[in-house]
Amino acid sequence: MRKIKSVVPVCVFFLVLLCVAADKPKLTRVKVNDDLSVLVPKDWTAMDDLDITQRYPSVRAPLLAYTNFERVADFSINVSATQWPDDNVELAKEFFKSGVMNMFDRVEMIDEGIRTISGKKFIFFEFDSRVNGNRQKEELKDPILRYNHIQYLIQPGKALVFSFSCPRRMQEELQATAGEMMQGIKVK
Repeated sequence: MRKIKSVVPVCVFFLVLLCVAADKPKLTRVKVNDDLSVLVPKDWTAMDDLDITQRYPSVRAPLLAYTNFERVADFSINVSATQWPDDNVELAKEFFKSGVMNMFDRVEMIDEGIRTISGKKFIFFEFDSRVNGNRQKEELKDPILRYNHIQYLIQPGKALVFSFSCPRRMQEELQATAGEMMQGIKVK
């Protein structure tokens, strides 16, 4: 009887672990070009031209853009318009952080820093953001609350920007997946 009592907590632990793993999206490797590949959830789809035009109103289309089935969680890769002249990653981190802080009405930083992935130094910011609503427009009254995970890779004459974003209500469900996606970036 004593042996059964000691085995029960271990069985419960593995059962919980299996349930959590079952809910976690499976990732698949997507080749962006000959030098770059990333991990994306298997059930996500590449954005069509209309999605890209609406979500990324820029002269420069993203190198890659995926969205989930509900079209509310996104992952994209862009080439930054900012030309970074050298490999001073610490200075670049402060520059990009300033840009992130100015992009939203409120930013609550979860984590930030510089990490090495496959021998390359990436600047990263993981944060919750808030864009205030517009009180004059009924359909835009509520604030927009999102979870974001952004990484920058400084390369000669450019910076690659890897961006994950989802509604804050999905943060608990997708935060670990976003981390895996960012850790799974492969650049030659």
